[in-house]
Amino acid sequence: MHRHDCFVATGGHGNLKIMRIVLGSDHAGFEMKQDLLKFTRDLGHETIDVGTNSTAPVDYPDFAEAVAHEVLIGGAERGILICGSGVGASIAANKIHGIRAGLCHDCYSAHQSVEHDSINILVLGARIIGPELARDLLKTYLGAKFTAEDRHVRRLEKIRKIEAKESRA
Repeated sequence: MHRHDCFVATGGHGNLKIMRIVLGSDHAGFEMKQDLLKFTRDLGHETIDVGTNSTAPVDYPDFAEAVAHEVLIGGAERGILICGSGVGASIAANKIHGIRAGLCHDCYSAHQSVEHDSINILVLGARIIGPELARDLLKTYLGAKFTAEDRHVRRLEKIRKIEAKESRA
């Protein structure tokens, strides 16, 4: 498989801020999650594994909720969520107030989604991308920082207002 080198905002994993990262997957993402748990630890981060624990069929919304919960309560600074395509897990996670989950299968989106949109969960599709690209995307995501530029802050505030309005409906 061709190796996809990603832009890492910090210039390399040696400069990454050490964080606590929560990882979760359904059965389709189990093997990728296991690989990324080790890779995340090898980068020096702490990890929280909220399951699943095998390739036996399970429902992705349960793990989307578990990852989101850890991020929202402050148990983890960022989350990684994996299912077959990434789509279902992304939809489920984004139903949770305060979660900004981004499905990223390319390097640009993996850093830009943090820098501009302040995503707090990276979603990956294990049936869409291979392990090398997944590692590169994870490293890029973890190395990126929100820019806090006025235009991005303004847009996030609009998203918060939409969430607040919808929660009252």
